[in-house]
Amino acid sequence: MGRRQPLRVQSGGHALRLRGGRERQRPRTVSPPGGAVLAHDRNWRREARAAWYSGVALTGALTLIDLARGALDGFRGGCWVALGALLLAVLMPQRVTAGEGWLATRGLLRERRVRTDLLTQVRRSDGITPRLILRDAGGARVELDPAVLVDNPLLWHHLDTGARRARTVGLLREGATPLACVARRVDDEVARELLREAGLE
Repeated sequence: MGRRQPLRVQSGGHALRLRGGRERQRPRTVSPPGGAVLAHDRNWRREARAAWYSGVALTGALTLIDLARGALDGFRGGCWVALGALLLAVLMPQRVTAGEGWLATRGLLRERRVRTDLLTQVRRSDGITPRLILRDAGGARVELDPAVLVDNPLLWHHLDTGARRARTVGLLREGATPLACVARRVDDEVARELLREAGLE
């Protein structure tokens, strides 16, 4: 038998060299791919509007109270605007999008993106709001609510497809359990939707 050749996984001009399932070289940076958005959170617009309405309503209510009391001035008005903006920042949901080989989350200030086909770790963080934490071979990190994946099977499909590729080349060694949990929840939700459409639930 000839000498076994190392497996090379190309990523944005970099190569990960794997031999016997072990990573030999890891690039310092892995550039996420571009390309069209193929899936997005279909509930984001509704939740974003609700966040804006809540922020504006709080500012308006506090301003009207001060006007009725005759206590409104520039300083107090600025405070109410700041409180409304703070509420908006707290309530504004991340916008989750995905494409061929990538998944991204965008908040008010910045976007974070990972290569789903080069994932190295997937773990779940439990708390008041459970989070799914994804890391790729370039060190990029994304956090998102797993409920977003459950509500958007197409987003889950792109993440799952990339994770399978990463597992095939030996990169993804931590994350089978949290991914399996999300997969079961997605399957259950799809089954319930089918039953509802058939009038059986």
